[in-house]
Amino acid sequence: MRIRSAIIIGGGIVGLAISHELSASGISVTLIEKESDFGLHQTGRNSGVIHAGPYYKPSSLKAKLCTEGNRLMVRFAQNHDIPHEITGKLLLAIRRQEVQQLQALAARAQANGVPSEIISRERIEELEPFAAGISALHVKTTGIINYAAVSQKLATLCQENGAELLLSSAVKSIRTSNESVTVEHSKGSHTASLLINAAGLFSDRIAMMAGITPDVRIVPFRGEYFVLRPEIENWVNGLIYPVPNPKLPFLGVHLTKMIGGGVHAGPNAVLALAREGYSWGSINMRDLWETLNYKGLARLAAQNLSTGVKELARSLSPALFAREVSRLVPGIESKHLLRADSGVRAQAVDKSGKLVDDFVIQRVKNQVHILNAPSPAATASLAIAKHIVRTLQQD
Repeated sequence: MRIRSAIIIGGGIVGLAISHELSASGISVTLIEKESDFGLHQTGRNSGVIHAGPYYKPSSLKAKLCTEGNRLMVRFAQNHDIPHEITGKLLLAIRRQEVQQLQALAARAQANGVPSEIISRERIEELEPFAAGISALHVKTTGIINYAAVSQKLATLCQENGAELLLSSAVKSIRTSNESVTVEHSKGSHTASLLINAAGLFSDRIAMMAGITPDVRIVPFRGEYFVLRPEIENWVNGLIYPVPNPKLPFLGVHLTKMIGGGVHAGPNAVLALAREGYSWGSINMRDLWETLNYKGLARLAAQNLSTGVKELARSLSPALFAREVSRLVPGIESKHLLRADSGVRAQAVDKSGKLVDDFVIQRVKNQVHILNAPSPAATASLAIAKHIVRTLQQD
């Protein structure tokens, strides 16, 4: 496809990365973002991990683009003096039955080209003296960064390339033809030869506005975080994770050193009552009705009832949350935890009730719709942009 001009909907890190990739090639780009600044939702409300990619099924988009994205993100940070650190990460096997899962993860990491090794209890104590675990997978290329800072730099580079970036511009309607796409928004209208939907939490709605029936629907899950009190921050040197549940795309409650200082604990994962529902008191009736009316959600709930109940209980009880964290670092209690900002994950769910584990990019003629790009999308954002542009150019 010969790209003459493009409209990108969504000013998170993925939309900005695509805008940068296109505008750097001399293509006329207009980015439309409904908020007053860039990266205010998933991009700016995560724990800032540069993921390495040991979890993902080999040959999947997540596996390929996370590994590539890790290298590109580190290089971008180096080139533009964005603070970052390669900390490494420990995936702890706490119980004997988790050791086999750890070995399977190590094999997957090797297949994905992720530098890692299984280490002993003695080596755990050298890297993380306060951590539990009888053995661990040491993932060596995991790091930390501030993705909001990355987004601001991408926005600056896009503007230097001549891209038009429109803030506070909510999309009202989309008209499409074989030759062009016209987007009406709160500040006017724009027409281009290509539409790219990077709207995150609203990506399925944007697709439907463009006349597309999405293969999946977005179900919002709130990730609830705490931070450790300053007096025990030194209990964590880097990133400490559990062995994840292989049936779910969530990584479990973990501990993450942050690039600006402090240690994140979380996230818990509960159904959000709004697509931008960052607390139990944040309710949007349209969002909630769409979520509860989706048959895929009922099937998901039936298949994961016990997990959902545990997540809900932890959301309501700091003591239960602390107990989960203390599996990784014994001695952490609820008195050591301070509430932090929550995030909402735009998780795609298919009609069968399956939590979609890979990135979903749906292409129809002169439209590209990114319909599932939760973690590790921030890490992979530069690679996602290159992948989309390569695919369009090769078509």
